[in-house]
Amino acid sequence: MRNLWRFISNYNALFLFVIFFTTSIILLVRNNDFQRSSTLNSSSQIIGNFYQRYNNISKYLNLEAVNNSLARENALLRSKLPSAYFNDSLINKKVIDTINKVQYEYIEAEVINKSITSRNNYLTINRGSKHGIKKGMGVIGPSGVVGIIWNVSENFSSIQSILHEDTRITSSIEGTPYFGPLIWNGEDAQIVTLTDIPNQLNIKPKSRVVTSGLGVIFPKGIVVGTVLKSGVKGGGSFLDISVKLSTNFYALQHVYIIKNNFASEQLQLEAQNKEL
Repeated sequence: MRNLWRFISNYNALFLFVIFFTTSIILLVRNNDFQRSSTLNSSSQIIGNFYQRYNNISKYLNLEAVNNSLARENALLRSKLPSAYFNDSLINKKVIDTINKVQYEYIEAEVINKSITSRNNYLTINRGSKHGIKKGMGVIGPSGVVGIIWNVSENFSSIQSILHEDTRITSSIEGTPYFGPLIWNGEDAQIVTLTDIPNQLNIKPKSRVVTSGLGVIFPKGIVVGTVLKSGVKGGGSFLDISVKLSTNFYALQHVYIIKNNFASEQLQLEAQNKEL
């Protein structure tokens, strides 16, 4: 206690200065409209900047939750737009079959592992058989085709990427009736080749390449990429068309698995045809 009083007595001038200075500021602000307004504005600016910075940090930390929520919402929207694909051609496209069972449903999933630079590339997602995933289902991303479901466990699935030497996805130049398989040469992760397209077609660079709709895996018209250039295959009858993929596999985080509700019916009918 004695030391405390000694400290106060030694610095009493400083304490008095702080008290008088604080009192004068309070009186000045309280009794002067201009000073009061300036002080309030300054304090509001400081507090506002603090909350803005806090909000920015909070939004950054919640980006994963926001992305997951948006991915689920996109999957729901896709399911409500049967046989439609999410690009410019949706403008003026009529949505039908809103009362009966839709043909295509979309299941959202997160990419938890992937390879890109191997000869045969795969992705792993956090959805499996308990979520309705089956081998052979098509997979797309926000920008276009990704691949086909290859193996399925209860909680996870692997996707055979379009960047795989054995993947063949039948595609066509948008607006033309001709189609052929897409082939990856194992080099550039952004480039594939569309083959077996008749050479009488006048293919323009940046023409859009889309899925053909043949088979039961992909709906017609899902974007694959855009034409870079075309050349005549040896023999001269068909074109080899270089296609820049619309999907950036390096940045891919969410995908949508396509569930064709009429696949079994179509396959059963086609199997009957083969028996005849």
